[in-house]
Parts: sequence; structure tokens; C-alpha cells
Amino acid sequence: MRKITAILFITISTICFGQQTIQFADSIRKVFNIPEISYAVIDRKTIIEIVAIGKHSTELPDIATINDRFHIGSNTKAMTAFIIAKYVEKGNLKWTTKFFDIFPEWKENSKVEYYNISLQDLLSHRARIQAFQGDNDPTIPDLKGTKQEKRKAFGKFVLTLNPVEIDTIHKFTYSNAGYTLATLMLEKVTKKNWEQLVEKVFNKDLKLNVKFSWPENQKIKDTWGHTFENDKLMPVASNTDYHLDYTEPAGDINIELKDYVKFIQLNLQGLNGHNNYLTAKTYRFIHKGIDNYSLGWYNIYENGKELSTHSGTAGSYYTLVHIDRIKGYAYIIFTNSFNQETQQGVRLLMRKLKENYDI
Repeated sequence: MRKITAILFITISTICFGQQTIQFADSIRKVFNIPEISYAVIDRKTIIEIVAIGKHSTELPDIATINDRFHIGSNTKAMTAFIIAKYVEKGNLKWTTKFFDIFPEWKENSKVEYYNISLQDLLSHRARIQAFQGDNDPTIPDLKGTKQEKRKAFGKFVLTLNPVEIDTIHKFTYSNAGYTLATLMLEKVTKKNWEQLVEKVFNKDLKLNVKFSWPENQKIKDTWGHTFENDKLMPVASNTDYHLDYTEPAGDINIELKDYVKFIQLNLQGLNGHNNYLTAKTYRFIHKGIDNYSLGWYNIYENGKELSTHSGTAGSYYTLVHIDRIKGYAYIIFTNSFNQETQQGVRLLMRKLKENYDI
């Protein structure tokens, strides 16, 4: 009887949390001018809350649905690291494999400071590679060929640039281009391009419906990203000409929230000691094998908590993920706009979600 009463209490509490949180999230959405917010609270087995509120675009009547797709920006990094981890487990690479062991022919024209960089250095931002985050980036030559060929040419170019200084406080310097170099190592040893590897691991093996670039909104009803110009929200069509300067493996995936939930649950299970697509040992290394920033995840220890976190944007969507590694909860927020207001609203909603389950 006591067990039934406890279950009932938890269920009622969860429903109350959910109703209050939806109202709170919708007020955040309106106050901070975010067209659509989708969020989820999960543990390793269960979706505790999953909600979609708002509109696909400021210019359309389409209402948000749980099937909407979002561009996840730099949260792609964890997915690229996940793919690489699978092939490390297979023996194609080691975390300590040096870049120039795979590309010895590139060494002559590269800066000497890069000679000893390894796969894990690139994925944890310790390789001193230029950031390529859009602000004051070096001018990239006009590159030709397929996406893979352009990435290779871009990689060669990056290695001719002067290295950046490592942040002595955080012990890393964030670099999108570093993820391109790590991906080139994987492409070389597997003889498959990144797009094929994404298709193999996430779509074929794990049955997640992962796609590239902006969500398609010209042929079907789906989310539009939004930028801000003169303090006004501007919808971005999926056929807008844009590119990520050959750093797609660092930030160019779109996905439905419910499929992203499955990906995060794999990580929660692994962190709880369970083998699934990867081994528990690999998940531990991905999330907390390296201080401050591990492999695709910020590795945070604060106030007695252990967190894996990351945010992502390419300028018109914004996503934020927090994994509480001790309690085994994850909190995911997807939005279809980006500016300081969006970030502030998402931070407030994240705080609310975590307060609800800080028990």
C-alpha cells in the first residue's frame, strides 16, 4: 500500500510540475520573443516531460508539434565524437592516434606546433587549432570538389595557420576546425565520408532520423530558424544559401527532439554503467575522461554536482542540454531563434526544469 501511495505521489507531482512548467515556458517564450520552444526532461529509461509550444515561424500560423525538427549547431560535436568512439572501439583508431600518423604526407607543409596533435586533442580542443566560429576567421581559399574533398583542402589550409594559445584557466581553446581534422582522420581509416558515417551510425544502426543542414521548411511544415535584424525577428528559409566553412562535423545536424532524447538516453545508460551501442567505459571517457572539456561535452564539477553540458547554434536556432551525471536526469531545450534574449530565456527555463527535479 505504501509503495502504491509513493508511486501515486510521484505521478501527481510530475503532472503538477509539468503543467506549471508549460505555463512558465510559454511565458518565457513570449517575453523573450522565441517563436517555438520544445523541451524534454528524461532519465535513462523514461521521458518524464516532453513539450512543444509556439509556432514554426513568426510569419506563419503553423503550430509547434512534437515532430518538429531543429538545427542543433554545436551539439553536433557530441554526435561526431560518438561516431568516432564507435570506430575507436572497432580498432580503426585510438584516442591517442596522432593526426600525422594518418596523414604523414601533409606534415611538410604544416606548422611544426601541430606535429604531435592526437585524435583526443582535436576532440577536446587541446590542439591549438584556429576556432573558425565566424568572428575574425582567416580568409579561406576558394575550395572545389565534393564536401569531403573541400573538408580535406580546408584541413590542409588550417594546418598552415599559426596555432592559438591555450586558455590557461580552462586548459582548452574551442575550435570548430578541430572537429573537421578529427573527422578527416575517421574518413581516411574508414574510407567513408562523414555524411555516410552519420547515416550508418544514427539512421541505420540506431534508427534515429538524423538529417543535415537546416530543417526543410519549403516543402513541408516545419520549423524556421530566426535571426534578429534591427531587433526584429527574421525567419530563415531552409533554401537560404549558407555554409559552415567546411566545419559541418562540428555543427550541421538537424533532428526531432524525440529522436535526440533517444541519443541522450544512450549516454545516460552508459554513464550508469550499462553497455549499449558503445561500452560504459567509452561513455565515461567521452564525458569525463578529460578535464573541463572532454569529447563533445563540457565536463563540469560544481557544488557537489557532475554535469555534462553543451549548447549549439549556427545563428538561427539555439539548443541547450544538461546531463546530471549523479542523479541520472537530462534536460534538453530546443528553440528556433538566436540572440541574447533567446539565450537568457533558455537559461531561465533550464533553471526551472532543474529546480523541479532537484529532489
